[in-house]
Formats: sequence, C-alpha cells, structure tokens
Amino acid sequence: MALGETSVEKIILAEPRGFCAGVDRAVEAVRSALRSYGRPLYVRHQIVHNRFVLEALEREGAIFVESLDAVPTGQRVIFSAHGVAPSEWDRAKDRELRVIDATCPLVTKVHLEVEKYDNEGRTVILIGHAGHEEVKGTLGVAPGKVVLVGSVEEARSVAVQNPERIAAVTQTTLSVDDTREIMETLKERFPTMQAPKTDDICYATQNRQNAVKELVQVSDAVLVVGSKQSSNANRLVEVARMRGARAFLVDSIADVEPAMLEGVRALGLTASASSPEWLVEEIIGAFARSGAEVELLSVAKERVHFPLPMPAD
Repeated sequence: MALGETSVEKIILAEPRGFCAGVDRAVEAVRSALRSYGRPLYVRHQIVHNRFVLEALEREGAIFVESLDAVPTGQRVIFSAHGVAPSEWDRAKDRELRVIDATCPLVTKVHLEVEKYDNEGRTVILIGHAGHEEVKGTLGVAPGKVVLVGSVEEARSVAVQNPERIAAVTQTTLSVDDTREIMETLKERFPTMQAPKTDDICYATQNRQNAVKELVQVSDAVLVVGSKQSSNANRLVEVARMRGARAFLVDSIADVEPAMLEGVRALGLTASASSPEWLVEEIIGAFARSGAEVELLSVAKERVHFPLPMPAD
C-alpha cells in the first residue's frame, strides 16, 4: 500500500517484538550451514512461519521439503524450529541423512517433559492447536499416549483412562490467557494432575502478548506483522481483540488497507516472533513519510541467546 492522506499521527511501537532467540538460531543455522557446506541444503518444513524469511533463504540455496523422502540419501537436512517426532529421527537415520537440529530449545523442553511423564505411566494432555507442526512433533514423542486439547470445552469433556495418572504440557506459542483458563479447567477435573514447574509457553510469546496488552490501552488500532500460518502472530491479534481493540494481521506494508486506518490517530505496531524487523521498519517508514511520529512502548528487555546447533558431521 502506498500511503496517501492518513489520520495517523503517531506510531506506538511495541518492545519486544519480532524475532525471538529460537527463530534467530534457526535462521542462522540455515545460513551457517550454507556457508559451511554450500548447496544443496535441505530443510524439513518451513524453518519458521514467515514467507519473507523463507523466500530469502530459498534465494540463498535452502530447499524446503515437507517429507524426508524428498531428501536424497546421504544429504544434509535441517529440522525446523518447530521440532519433529522421534520417528522422523529414525527415518533420517534409515536414509543416512546428516541432520542439523534447529529445534527451539523451548520446544525440546516440552518433548522431554512428555517423555518423562510417559515413563511415569501418565496420560499426557497437550494443550495446543491441531495440525500445527510443533503439535505434530510433540504428539509423536509418545504416540497414542498424548491427548490433544484445544479449548475449554474440550478440557471439560476430554476422556482419559486413569484420571489419577494425568499430566499436562502446552504448545509454546499459545495465548497465555486462553491457556491459563484451559489449565484451570483441567485441574478442576483432575486435581492430582502433574504439570511442569515452569510455564511451557515461551518467554518471547509471553513478552509479546504482554506488550500488546499495554499497546491496546494507548492505541486506536493495532497492526501485527506476521504470517497467517504463524501461531504466535494469530495469538497476538486475538489478545488485542479480546481487549476490545481493532487489530489486524498483516504480512507487510502491502497488506495495510485504508479501512484499517479509518479514524486512527495512534497506531500500535508489533511483530510476531517469526517476523523480520525490516518488515516493521518498512511500515514505520511509510507512515513517517506521511508525517507520523514514532513512540516506543517497552515492557521487557530480552537478552536470551541460544547457541547454534551442532554441525551435521
């Protein structure tokens, strides 16, 4: 969109926003492997859910595939930040693939929790969204022993074999508020249910949602930069709308429509954990050229850094 006349006088920019440590690590893992090994380099599933990131990596030489069957025997392959089921590791071994594991460490934490609870003989309830790549991987840690619950209604009706031997974990990119309500419902039904001592929802997801909660109080509308297939991007929009805000998910400045800005003087702006900062800067630049000022709203400082995964050889 080329901005013409607009009522927007101020952009209120949320901090933190954009890439988290896990996404940074995954993207750099691909680039580092390309520098070290050259082409071809295969990546199982989208390394992160953002088409601009994927297109850039494809131009640099990454080949994204949905199945390990598409990777020639003996080649290098990177597992995405969302993680995979143990069966995928077995499949890679059978095909003599050289794996670089870019799974976010916070997703790995959830996998280890599921494994622990399964070894204790517990049925594991996974709070998450059906079909999401992270959820597929977590379900695969203990096939047939993990039950997916995606809403309060499902939490009220979920059937388990032994109510006294239950544990619960969550997808890392959910809404903090929605997850809390589901977890409370499960605890009411299963008082002896075990849960991790620390929240499974990642620090970056929580921080970005907390920033949006503050943003809606000082904005007339909120733009969330992110892709439709990104769970954490959609949750940011939901968090804003649950608080009565006009909130819109946009991939880039090209998706910003005049109707989104009608009557808006203070425009809130944030980005999902898989969205590169240049997309935010592009939007800021467009409004700045139309005379809008920029104000920073900071709720937290993030200093988390994850080291690159081990090389394939």
